[in-house]
Amino acid sequence: MRRLALLALFVAGPSLEDRASAQTPAPLPPLREQAAIQQEWLKQRLERVLPKLMRKHGVRMWLVISREHNEDPVFFSLVSPTIFTARRRTIYVFHDRGEEKGIERLALGGGSNGGLYTVFRDPDAENREIYGDGQWTLLRKLIEERRPETIAVDVSHTHAFADGLSAAERDKLLDTLGPEYARRIVRAESLPLEYISVRLPEMLPAYRQMMETAHWLIRRALSNEVITPGKTTNEDVVWWLREQVRALGSSTWFQPDVDVLTPERPDWDFLGDGKPVVIEHGNVLHVDFGLSAMRLSTDTQHMGYVLREGEVDVPAGIKMALANANRLQDIVMARMRPGRTGNEVLAEALGAMRAEGINGSIYCHPVGDHGHGAGPLIGLWDRQQGVPGRGDLTLLPDTWFSIELSARTPVPEWGGKSLWVALEEDAALDENGHISWVLGRQTEYHIVR
Repeated sequence: MRRLALLALFVAGPSLEDRASAQTPAPLPPLREQAAIQQEWLKQRLERVLPKLMRKHGVRMWLVISREHNEDPVFFSLVSPTIFTARRRTIYVFHDRGEEKGIERLALGGGSNGGLYTVFRDPDAENREIYGDGQWTLLRKLIEERRPETIAVDVSHTHAFADGLSAAERDKLLDTLGPEYARRIVRAESLPLEYISVRLPEMLPAYRQMMETAHWLIRRALSNEVITPGKTTNEDVVWWLREQVRALGSSTWFQPDVDVLTPERPDWDFLGDGKPVVIEHGNVLHVDFGLSAMRLSTDTQHMGYVLREGEVDVPAGIKMALANANRLQDIVMARMRPGRTGNEVLAEALGAMRAEGINGSIYCHPVGDHGHGAGPLIGLWDRQQGVPGRGDLTLLPDTWFSIELSARTPVPEWGGKSLWVALEEDAALDENGHISWVLGRQTEYHIVR
């Protein structure tokens, strides 16, 4: 009952419309309550998501082996919010005993994570050591007792999220198992990827609340509260965002980026030297910002405009540049359906984009447990021909994506030079395959006067 009451904090509060119109977003609950909510998410992921995925991919036993400071990427999606390291070594064993008995979850090293794992001991052994060689002896005993047909491990040449078994630990595992069981080892690849990627519907209200905070901070950052034209630099805005996030008790998963675009520099300079730029009247501003809380991450890019003296609105050509990027968002999302690969979505969206005369780039990615999450890529900014391997994964129901893209539009007010407008908003693909914005999207520039 306590857990259900905590989850209701995100559901029974003010409506989305009320919160969106408020001056400040509702704060996240205190850390202890956040941890209780996250623990319930973990329980549901282990009980509802993991068994389906193990059976979908034919995995009878899955080993996740981590050492302190070298944790498997999937480790933090498998442990309680109060667990921050694998300590000396933690080995999680997931064993499918069939539909009736379910998935056995065992921990060698570490703890029970609030009762979600059974801590494996050898009652017949005098040496009850759970670290070092004793830990490997226990693993061998466990496997011999269960005799799985296959043993899946996290090794992948393509996907970082499925490549968490270090070389040294793999060597030790093979030595421990010996030839009989070593030959049963297979690569888990799709299992950790999809486990990390699939979202619980119960997570969405909390994530939406984080998005409200991200939008609120960007809206303030691209305003006269923070920017004084002729004085404030783009780096000043970056560090203001960092300080605000710290004050809220959250964090960023990358250094925020604020770009200043002008007729002389109308495009993004990926290889720029990063020197501070003073923000002036008539500049177009671009911000890239990611917020992290409750082991979730957002990813957002918005645009702003600094009015010239005497201007009361954004020039029409600059408005059109944003409208073209919005249209590209529509084109991409209309093609995002479960069962399609990222490369298929990319190719079809680019074809439709060109047919409408938009000059753009598409580089969408999954989001959730990580800012750049596990799952199919829909392009990279420098790979518009498709992404072999990572773009060949299929979209799944109950996953979240950052719809990240850009468009270049000739602006009459800038002598016909093409203005680069980059947008990024997070969207949810639900269990029925329908995709929608987590919170909403930017359709008008943030204004600095």
